[in-house]
Formats: sequence, structure tokens, C-alpha cells
Amino acid sequence: MTTPGTTTIERPDVRTEDKTSDDTPKFFHYVKKDKIVDSAINGKMVVALCGETFPVTKQAKPGSPVCPDCESIYQGLRKK
Repeated sequence: MTTPGTTTIERPDVRTEDKTSDDTPKFFHYVKKDKIVDSAINGKMVVALCGETFPVTKQAKPGSPVCPDCESIYQGLRKK
């Protein structure tokens, strides 16, 4: 009698991430100001205007690329 063998099927990682090779985000997202500090200190997740959820790990510098979806949503908001 032959026992069935076990086979490991490797699945390629097909997730797309907004990161470049040096661990810098490809895009920076718009997030509520009061949530940024809490996330940076406590590691809590934030939700960007575009709906992406992530912990804050980097601070955007002037001229950093902005998520096109966040930018579009931000431009549509009424300024007070």
C-alpha cells in the first residue's frame, strides 16, 4: 500500500505595495492630522482619504509624490 505524499505548492507574491526598493513609500497619502501622531507613536493603523490602511512610518517631505486618489479626493473637499 502506498501512502500519499505531501507536496508544497509555492505561490508567488503578487501583492502590489506602494514601496520602492529603499523602503520609502511610492506615494504619500492624505490622513487626518490628529491620527498621524497616534499612529507614529503607538503603531495604530490610519485610513487615508483613498481608503488605504497602514501605520505611519515616514513623514512626507515637500515635493514628495502624493497618491493620485487622495489628491483627487482632497481637491474635491470644501475648504473652510
